[in-house]
Amino acid sequence: MFYIIEINDYVRVEPRLFGLATKDAVEQQLKELYKAYFGREFGFVISVIEVGNVKEGIIIPGDGSAYYNSDFKLLVWKPELQELVFSITEEITNFGAFMNLGVMQGMMHISQTMDDYVNFSKTSTLVGKTSKRSLKKGDSCIARIVAMSFKADEPKISLTMRQPGLGKIEWIQEDKKRAQRETQKSLKEEGRKEKSKGKGKKEKKEK
Repeated sequence: MFYIIEINDYVRVEPRLFGLATKDAVEQQLKELYKAYFGREFGFVISVIEVGNVKEGIIIPGDGSAYYNSDFKLLVWKPELQELVFSITEEITNFGAFMNLGVMQGMMHISQTMDDYVNFSKTSTLVGKTSKRSLKKGDSCIARIVAMSFKADEPKISLTMRQPGLGKIEWIQEDKKRAQRETQKSLKEEGRKEKSKGKGKKEKKEK
């Protein structure tokens, strides 16, 4: 889930940035500090979107940098359990697929790629035994986050596509068209039954 969070904190500005206007120096330091940053509290930082009020700086003896009490806003993405995510297949292995979620990577075990028995082919694709559906590098998909864990503060995200409405975009479109055809077929069947009932009643009245 994407969030905009507001933070008030002391920002340590290094001497090499003293030539910039104070607010610009704080913003530059924040961009460097939060580049590719992930924190358990608020997730993955995408960008520093605004620096607000910056108060007078203080200097700590023995430290050549200046510290500015600053208000700023960050755009972050925090993965949530059961969240639906758009993803692109980044790598296929014999045990599953690594999925690019845009700001980080998720892992999908081979058993969670589709509701079918899945084989790893010689062409580095995952193929369903019955459906013949295949998942390969570069495919666009919709998946669900089903588990999260941390190793040395690095997030590990587990995904599934074995639920209705999930999977490769082409599969979802195929399932939608199939459902529409089945609905239309059911409506036609109901219509024929109603006509047949009406005809039967008419014949009885005539007798």
